[in-house]
Amino acid sequence: MLKIIQIVALIQGLFLLFIFYRNKDNYKKITFWLFLGSIISILLYIIGDDDNNLFIEDVDWFLLDSSLFITFLFLYFKYYKSEKETFLKKDYLFFLPNLLYFGIEALEIVSNRENDFIEFLESLIDFIFLGYLTYILYSLLKTKKVYWILYFVVPITLTMSISYIKGILDLFELNSIIFSEDDNFNTYLLLVIAFLFYFITFYLISNPKELLPNAKIIKYKTSNLKPELIEKYKEALIQSMEKEKLFMDSKLSIHSVSEKLNIPRQYISEVLNLHLNKSFQDFINEYRVNAFAKNLQSDQYNHYTLFGIANEVGFNSKSSFNATFKKIKGITPTQFKNTHASN
Repeated sequence: MLKIIQIVALIQGLFLLFIFYRNKDNYKKITFWLFLGSIISILLYIIGDDDNNLFIEDVDWFLLDSSLFITFLFLYFKYYKSEKETFLKKDYLFFLPNLLYFGIEALEIVSNRENDFIEFLESLIDFIFLGYLTYILYSLLKTKKVYWILYFVVPITLTMSISYIKGILDLFELNSIIFSEDDNFNTYLLLVIAFLFYFITFYLISNPKELLPNAKIIKYKTSNLKPELIEKYKEALIQSMEKEKLFMDSKLSIHSVSEKLNIPRQYISEVLNLHLNKSFQDFINEYRVNAFAKNLQSDQYNHYTLFGIANEVGFNSKSSFNATFKKIKGITPTQFKNTHASN
């Protein structure tokens, strides 16, 4: 019966992969690929779980462990929450526990024996995955717009958490959790995941937009802007920043700029995105950062704090200012100030 459920889950998972991959251009790339990694890794777990290998009995396919699914799921929620467009290189470090775990498992297979130190290392890694699962739950409870995901992610998270806690308790020879003492616990875990996987397959086919954000596709097929109008609007936008210094208004929006310059909002977006290669917010923030750097060198602002100067040029949030400044200049405002002082 279990193998039938595994085969059904595998088939519907492959079908899901086919549907989503065919429509990949409709979704934001980073969350799409991370979610796809989650689906693939859970399929591999369904195929090669140590206690319920679909093809060969009693074979330890350690690379098909559930931990890879947890890491992909963790990163998916991290980027869904942050709404970032590109994957940060430093976030590859979140796969380090998986590499360590795979290395330890490979060492056990090669040496054909286990020891307490290796078991202890595995338990430490389990704590890291428990941290990932805790983050997922926290993100779900805090972000109402993905509240529906709670119905299948919470059971998966709790069940896998019990599995990790069980392994840690076993290592220290402590009493295990009552319903995790059964020898078939991993089979139950697989059944729960397969059932919930069926649920997510059904839901995603009917409501894919709620899980995978749409790509921000900017198209101007109906634009009738002529080259001379493009140059005119571009010049007007630049002049409004350099001469009128509209960027100093902390509440400045594309709507208010549109009204101020009497340029349709969609034309402002088109000129900025297609002809200046930047978003409206990046366009504004570049002027703010440059104005901050200029004011920092002026004696008039010697008694101001860094954020005081930032506030003068249009920033109204310290954290947003610090992040924006580092994005544009490559260093923090404090480092910039120290460099300027030393020069």
